[in-house]
Amino acid sequence: MSEPRDEFSFLADQAADTGIDAPIPRGKRVTLTLEDGRELSALRYGDAPPQVTFLHGAGLNAHTWDTTILALGLPALAIDLPGHGDSSWRSDLEYTGRTLAPDVATGMRTWTAEPQLLVGQSLGGLTAAAVAASDPDLVRGLVVIDITPGVDPNAGPTQIREFFAGPTDWATRDEMVDRALAFGLGGTRKAAERGVFLNSRMRPDGRFEWKHHFAHLAAAMAASPALAAAAASQQDAVAGVLSLTGWDDLGAVAAPIALIRGDRGYVTDANAAEFHERVPAASIEVVSSGHNVQEEQPLQLGARLRTLAGKG
Repeated sequence: MSEPRDEFSFLADQAADTGIDAPIPRGKRVTLTLEDGRELSALRYGDAPPQVTFLHGAGLNAHTWDTTILALGLPALAIDLPGHGDSSWRSDLEYTGRTLAPDVATGMRTWTAEPQLLVGQSLGGLTAAAVAASDPDLVRGLVVIDITPGVDPNAGPTQIREFFAGPTDWATRDEMVDRALAFGLGGTRKAAERGVFLNSRMRPDGRFEWKHHFAHLAAAMAASPALAAAAASQQDAVAGVLSLTGWDDLGAVAAPIALIRGDRGYVTDANAAEFHERVPAASIEVVSSGHNVQEEQPLQLGARLRTLAGKG
């Protein structure tokens, strides 16, 4: 694959491929240094202060929202969660909503000028709920996409876990694209090339690796049955606690809440019913999609978020 000019050079093709006939917003990467020395990175779209802030799911990065933001047509901020994209990895391996929320809140205070419509998918949705609960002045509306605190974290397709449990470094990005397509990921080769470019980096030794920490953790567990067993035991031990804290966070949110889930996503009818019971004031919408609604239905999602932002 040929190397793109920069990380925003895909936007025009993404707009054309989805029939978005609107000016392409200027994209800019912003980075800040946190108190402990780690870096938090994000993407800003448009020249005006952001009105909508986006948080991606595990194993993804801020660029997963590109086409949705083009369809949205509003100034936006998309944050790379810690351990993903250009944000630093966490040495403690703590990648939960409540752990990530303080970093996100710091980023929002730095890069936004008004309360945001805060949109989070999967892990980003649980993080967004924690931010909205702990820092209500930053959030005027919360949108949670295809996740609830009761969802089984292993509910996703097994090929994704198997895909990231493979090698951690590659001679070329083409090898990474070939592997993604072999696992049925990425869609067309053009889309897979874009995804690989935006989710990988060249190491000092010239080899390529995935940017997000999860791929390296998955590979380590695949290579060590004892480590995998220990991780599974720990996950079972904390799953109940995380579920309770997630529901507590949603219950503490003062802003309006919307759950948008895919009809083929991770949130089951039973999960949605529990969400309605625990958060009765929230709206629940179902779209024709899998887990990554922002990539499968970006036009529909962008239009809906524009309405929720009060611009529809």
